[in-house]
Amino acid sequence: MYFFYIDESGTRDPKVEKILSNGSVRPLEHLYVLTAVGLFERKWHRFNRCITEMKLRLMEQLGRTKQMKLDLADCEVKSTWMRLPRLRKKESPFLDALSEKDLLDITTCYYSCLEQFHIKVFSVVVDKRNLHDYMDQHKLHRKTYELLLERIDNFMRESHPRHQALIVMDDTDKMINRSLAMKHAYFQRHGNISTRFRSIVEYPFFTDSRLSNGIQLADLCGYNVYRAFRNKDFEYPFFKRILPYFYLSKNTHAKKLDGLKIFPDDSELVDFSNKKIEAYLKKKKPVEAS
Repeated sequence: MYFFYIDESGTRDPKVEKILSNGSVRPLEHLYVLTAVGLFERKWHRFNRCITEMKLRLMEQLGRTKQMKLDLADCEVKSTWMRLPRLRKKESPFLDALSEKDLLDITTCYYSCLEQFHIKVFSVVVDKRNLHDYMDQHKLHRKTYELLLERIDNFMRESHPRHQALIVMDDTDKMINRSLAMKHAYFQRHGNISTRFRSIVEYPFFTDSRLSNGIQLADLCGYNVYRAFRNKDFEYPFFKRILPYFYLSKNTHAKKLDGLKIFPDDSELVDFSNKKIEAYLKKKKPVEAS
């Protein structure tokens, strides 16, 4: 069994601009990103212990030095809180109390798990500037989820045909969760135009991200993808850090990471991504051969 933890970056709102009362136009976020990290079930205990033990050490440290009483649910790690001191101060007393070194150490702990526990990364980047007018936030979310499931199913069938995949997601909104679960049920019965989804079992499990280190890792990875495509900057250090862990099929095309999908196909980000990935894969092959 594989667990796939999924989280999102950006907004589901398909609108990319807002007309203000004075007639001027304000740009809105033009990307929506859904990211999954896949972990083999037998590695879960060591993965969870690796991160949880560090949080417990930091909790004990803050108890001694700042007389703070915390539990694990207070120690959630979110990309926005890590990056933005204002939000960190407002939303997370735990992270706000940590030193810059501690913040770097806990981030490093999460990313080191990608290699240590052979975790694979999958992501779908939606360029909302190229969507049809009929796309609302529910359709956008379901379509992105469908494309992500395709990549997960392809990975399972190619690399782990004897295993099954279970989806775990952050419990954020009951209506969104229900809409997605109904779409998931349809895929389980009928598949889609590309695949039958035979490797994915059960329905999505929606859980509280505060106690899910897997969802928190997906959150960190998801923002890195969002940032790299928003700024068209594959040199963003944290994106470069996760890039080697994207699913790459043994039969892949020279310009393609199989775990990464840009949608729609007419987005300018497709060509941008292809060129960057082609250059990355050319550099990667000699390293793997050594």
